[in-house]
Amino acid sequence: MYTRHSDPTLPRGALIGAGVLVSASLLLAGVARLTGYQPERPPPSRVVSSHELRFEDRADGAVLVYEHEQLVDTLSPGTNGFVRGVLRGLARGRRADGVGRSPPFRLTRWADGRLSLDDPETGRHVDLEVFGPTNAGAFAEILTASTLARRGS
Repeated sequence: MYTRHSDPTLPRGALIGAGVLVSASLLLAGVARLTGYQPERPPPSRVVSSHELRFEDRADGAVLVYEHEQLVDTLSPGTNGFVRGVLRGLARGRRADGVGRSPPFRLTRWADGRLSLDDPETGRHVDLEVFGPTNAGAFAEILTASTLARRGS
């Protein structure tokens, strides 16, 4: 019986190609960073709705969402990981800039369907659609809850 042994090494051309690709990527990223290149933001669109929201952590792990001191939504413990991650990043920026927790964030729905979250205190801006429809949808649910709470009051 004949047993064929395969050579576990990669072809030389594949290794050279991978090396060129990695080097070109690093070079382009370095050039972009050194020249201050910023990708273009989408063209301005009309604001459909804008909500000033304050997020408060509860001891049990829930996150309370307030608009104008009215509770509009509660994010249950262990849920909404994307929302929590975005808020943690913005909160880190606030701590670095010496801004407290009380100023609200601005959640905006644009006419072209995009959602964005802004921190007016630090100037930070997050275009939520770049994270995909499921993640942006988590913030859309907060907007819906806020809109319903406004109508109910």
